[in-house]
Amino acid sequence: MPSLKQNLLAEFLGTMFLVTVAIASVILPFALDGSTVVLAVFINALAVAFVLFALIETFGSVSGAHFNPAVTLALLASKEIDKRKAACYIGVQLAGGFLGMLVAHLMFLGTTSTFYPDTSTLITISSNVKLPALYFAEFIGTFLLVGVIIGCVRGGSKHTGLSVALVVGGMLVTTSSTMFANPAVTFARIFTYAICGIAPESAVFFIIAEIVGAISATYVFGIMFPSKLKEKCEPYDCKKPIVVGQGPPANGGA
Repeated sequence: MPSLKQNLLAEFLGTMFLVTVAIASVILPFALDGSTVVLAVFINALAVAFVLFALIETFGSVSGAHFNPAVTLALLASKEIDKRKAACYIGVQLAGGFLGMLVAHLMFLGTTSTFYPDTSTLITISSNVKLPALYFAEFIGTFLLVGVIIGCVRGGSKHTGLSVALVVGGMLVTTSSTMFANPAVTFARIFTYAICGIAPESAVFFIIAEIVGAISATYVFGIMFPSKLKEKCEPYDCKKPIVVGQGPPANGGA
């Protein structure tokens, strides 16, 4: 079993790179000029889906590849992670997300375009206020994301990482909010000048919607998948779920 230090490093790096991609992929198209918002959103969906799959494959066996406080809280609600570890995960996810925003800004520091005339500052408080309908979109997006994770992990899917990456990429170009579905990503986007930025007052409601969506999915999908993960088993590293009321296989789960 990986140590807590290894868990936290994996969560920190995974969230950092996820946020870097989420922000940088909507800066680059306009830095090249000639892009449109529609094209930038499409590029963002592809980039996030591709890199998220790679990150899950890389870090899944170390930390479970949460990269998302909403996912960690969902696992806490279903008692698949303890409170201390969950708190540590959320702390490094938020820190990693913030650093990921800085990394994205550093890569384009001083690069100007008609859409981004000033990229000279590393931290900018976004003024991009979101409409209430987008809060509902965040609830739906996070609900589905957590539901897919629960269904794949407890259902014994061998393609959990791919499924999660595809649902994120697909919902990014489906939901009106372009599916942040991640409080760490939402927090980091408060400080970006990119079009994916979000004003602090809207970010609060986004985060609430994401948490409510994650917890709701935990209970709804728990009805369909009422199995418990085997002892000391991390998501993305569980091959055979143990059904409630049954003991482990005679061979110890091998």
